[in-house]
Amino acid sequence: MARKTIYLTRHGETDYNRRQIVQGSGIDSDLNETGLMQAQRFYEAFQHIPFDAVYVSELKRTHQTVAPFLEKYGPPVVMPEFNEINWGILEGKEPTPERYNHFLEISAKWKQGDYHAAVEGGESPQAMFERQKMGLQKIMTETHDTILICMHGRAIRSFLCLLTHTPLMNMDQFPHENTGLYILQNSESTKFDIQTFNHTAHLL
Repeated sequence: MARKTIYLTRHGETDYNRRQIVQGSGIDSDLNETGLMQAQRFYEAFQHIPFDAVYVSELKRTHQTVAPFLEKYGPPVVMPEFNEINWGILEGKEPTPERYNHFLEISAKWKQGDYHAAVEGGESPQAMFERQKMGLQKIMTETHDTILICMHGRAIRSFLCLLTHTPLMNMDQFPHENTGLYILQNSESTKFDIQTFNHTAHLL
């Protein structure tokens, strides 16, 4: 099994983030001014890392976040397997107490081990986890040793469970910030150890 170092970051801020509106995989939003600044600061902090490849989801907010790296490393590898979870009827809606309570109800089911529970019209954590497995399998067959992956908040929590062999019911133990960074390494298996936990010093 190939040894790899994964730099895993969340996309920069969007206006949806600022307004606390759920985006999910159905909202293809742009970075706002703050998000573009975060992307630039992330680049300035980690441009010295010799990445072999840059991976993004299909959603343009991830592409825009890693854009400063692409002059050096060429086009990113687009991975639909790394799209955000689909939040169904919650996507793109202004927050209300009723919608927040619906989110809390679904989250409680996840924490109890019901990974097939989903928001109406949305995707379950189990479905997201299974597609992420396929994405990781693709990455592990590549010869790239040091890679940068940009994805989304809930997707990062699930992906970290996949990488560290953590039960999905514990995914909320992995916080995320816009352009916050996790660094992970494996040895001779598909299990990765977290070397750096949600690093945000570049944003200070």
